Amino acid sequence: MSACVPTRADDPSRAERTHEPPSPPPPRHRRHGIAGADVSASIAVFLIALPLSLGIALATGAPLQAGLVAAAVGGLVAGWLGGAPLQVSGPAAGLTVVTADLIQQYGWRTTCAITVLAGLAQLGLGSLRVARGALAVSPAIVHGMLAGIGVTIAVAQLHIVVGGTPHSSVLDNLRVLPAQLAELQPAAVSVSSLTLALLLLWPRIPGPAGRVLRKIPPALVAVAGASSAASLAGLTLPKVDLPSWRSHALAGMPEGPVLGVIAAVLTTTLVCSVQSLLGAVAVDKMVAARPGLPARVGRCDLDRELLGQGAANIVSGTLGGLPVAGVAVRSSANVQSGAVSRNSTMLHGVLVVIATLLMVPILELIPLASLAALVMAVGIQMVSLNHIRTVTRHREVLVYAVTTLGVVCFGVLEGVALGVAMAVAVALHRLTRTRITHDEKEGVHHVHVRGQLTFLAVPRLSRALHLVPQGARTVVELDGSFMDHAAYESLQDWQKTHTAHGGSVELVGRRSGVRIGEPTTPIGLHLDPAKAVARSADCRCHPWTPWRNHQCEIPESIQPHDRPEGLSGQAQGQRAGHLDGSGTSRASGSPGSPDAPAESGTADGFGGTGAASAAGGPNGNDGPGRPDRPGESRADASGGSDGSRPSSHQLARGISAFQRNTAPLVRGELARLAREGQQPSQLFLTCADSRVVTSMITSSGPGDLFVVRNVGNLVPLPGEDSGDDSVAAAIEYAVDVLRVRSITVCGHSGCGAMQALLTSEPGDPQTPLRRWLRHGRPSLERVSDESRPWARLAGRAPADAVEQLCLTNVVQQLDHLRAHESVARALRAGELELHGMYFHVGEAQAYLLMEDQGGEVFDDVRVADLSA
Repeated sequence: MSACVPTRADDPSRAERTHEPPSPPPPRHRRHGIAGADVSASIAVFLIALPLSLGIALATGAPLQAGLVAAAVGGLVAGWLGGAPLQVSGPAAGLTVVTADLIQQYGWRTTCAITVLAGLAQLGLGSLRVARGALAVSPAIVHGMLAGIGVTIAVAQLHIVVGGTPHSSVLDNLRVLPAQLAELQPAAVSVSSLTLALLLLWPRIPGPAGRVLRKIPPALVAVAGASSAASLAGLTLPKVDLPSWRSHALAGMPEGPVLGVIAAVLTTTLVCSVQSLLGAVAVDKMVAARPGLPARVGRCDLDRELLGQGAANIVSGTLGGLPVAGVAVRSSANVQSGAVSRNSTMLHGVLVVIATLLMVPILELIPLASLAALVMAVGIQMVSLNHIRTVTRHREVLVYAVTTLGVVCFGVLEGVALGVAMAVAVALHRLTRTRITHDEKEGVHHVHVRGQLTFLAVPRLSRALHLVPQGARTVVELDGSFMDHAAYESLQDWQKTHTAHGGSVELVGRRSGVRIGEPTTPIGLHLDPAKAVARSADCRCHPWTPWRNHQCEIPESIQPHDRPEGLSGQAQGQRAGHLDGSGTSRASGSPGSPDAPAESGTADGFGGTGAASAAGGPNGNDGPGRPDRPGESRADASGGSDGSRPSSHQLARGISAFQRNTAPLVRGELARLAREGQQPSQLFLTCADSRVVTSMITSSGPGDLFVVRNVGNLVPLPGEDSGDDSVAAAIEYAVDVLRVRSITVCGHSGCGAMQALLTSEPGDPQTPLRRWLRHGRPSLERVSDESRPWARLAGRAPADAVEQLCLTNVVQQLDHLRAHESVARALRAGELELHGMYFHVGEAQAYLLMEDQGGEVFDDVRVADLSA
């Protein structure tokens, strides 16, 4: 095992197992061999690329060899020179409509010349290092363009599927489709239907046999099955015809109107570049999701990828091939098949060359109807319902629809131009659309501004402000992120006038901590107004900002005689700073000051030493202890028990902020969940520690996680007399009813429950806490078992015995999970995955459990490149 061996400071007998950090290993000689994973991945990609390349060539009306040329060049040239090592390039379905129009308008040789010129344009753009500029295109435009291309492909190929011939435009194809359906050719329909059926059903074969068979690409199975059936049945159908390479047409000088050729080059460059760059970003995300692969492959270089795509298009066009771009289906298959370097992409190109030279008799057995059905299915898949839901959620469905219809009715370049124009119009509409409302509640006038406050909204703002009576108490809520000079002056002039007439004005939402005048008191709290003003003015806690557990400082202006009833001096010290292990107050800076601590402790959950203090144990390394001094009651230590204590004020203030800021954003999603019911994808079982915020560390939202929290993230074994079946009930409900696909057990650093386990003695009184912690004793026994490998962190040893037990406890609780009947049944059926996770609070770093030579290693989760 390559990880460092952890030390166990609490057990001197293990001192001999502690070693000094080893010296760095000598540099290894670079190996130039091809990894076995690359070989297997290249075969999988080749089996997908071969039928698709022929089908795309058929759909464009180009010579069928052109698809094979583009596939080989994309694998060899783009794979060698490109900046995304695992992206597979070749003839792409997204270029089908563009290429078909070019062939019909200019002929094949000029189309090849246009491909060469587009490659030169890509080389120029890559040299200028503007590749990331392509990512500025709205995703709604890109998805709309691909959907329009998909509709065009599907409608055109439908004619070949039923035995006819497609026309040049979608509208013409739709117009003659009824007559074509009236003259069906049974042989073509039967072969096409068999191809589509195999494509649809092959990935859904159940059972263990299905898991083995699903490794064969459905496209290969569909085309091979339909070709075999057609040959056995003796059907007379048009089939693939690959003429001699001696007669293959190469690129010629471009012929036609100069402006038309320039527009064709720009269109080809745009579609090739955008599709390739977006594909490279998608591959980067897939690589980041594979443990250990990002360090070996590295992040993609978009400018180099654009240069590689340009070189590939120059070579492909020169050799008489189709335009080349990154292909999502093949790239995804490459990553999922275990590729680890660009060798897999290049080897797939070599295999295409071999097939082109040696497999011509086999390829000529494929019916054109089968290839048309395959390409039609690809076109239908380009209209993604997931993309439609995404753009609808982001209120960009109008941009998507305009782009799609523009591509279908007018062409790719025209459709993209219409989409860009619509996106600009929507952005301007959002910038100028401002909702201003006025209402009065309990004597307080509220003016709520939603949206950007520009000079266009000043008349409406002025009308709303003049509805406020003179001398009234007013709250102006600004929800936008921008205010221009005209709006600022209008608001400031009104504020001065209103306050001069005895009124009060509070501005909320422009900036954290900016409050003018006397703030409102949350409903249900009866605080002294002077104290409320002081506390609200000092509070800098806002959602998703650095908040130190919302332990805002009590201002120095509040004198001891002004403290809320029940707030002791020590509790005030807790709120103003931190307490060390002896209970001594340590002053801390304000939340915005440089000397403010990075992390604050809490005794609310079982982080830090809450449990350890209750059990008489020492403090942990991640949080302070709770000061249970003699003569001090728990009510005193927590700041009093009456309704006027600051925690109640914070609770109501937090609820008020949620209703004002967050509720309007999530109300639609929560309404959908209320209608459809919860459908979480995973069960997340973690500790009750208040510092472990599950939604924050997993970037999840409403409906994503089914969360179970308890002291120590423990999973009692089934059948034990625990007196509490809540954990088992939650597991059964999540697996059998909600059908979650994964269960994660998450431990964390400085866990008080683990500290209590380490310090417990056999004669200690059996409190409810100790009775519950007996479910963690197997973890303690596992740590003491020298015959088992230790759970450890990759890259460093555990900090102490507590961290060692926290790591081991995650592994042990996963074993307990497997003992539950519902979990075991789902695991056997391949319907469930188990994951171990460790969250280091002080580092804000998550670690995932990996299997490493029979041991348990927690590897850190690195930051994915979301900006690429």
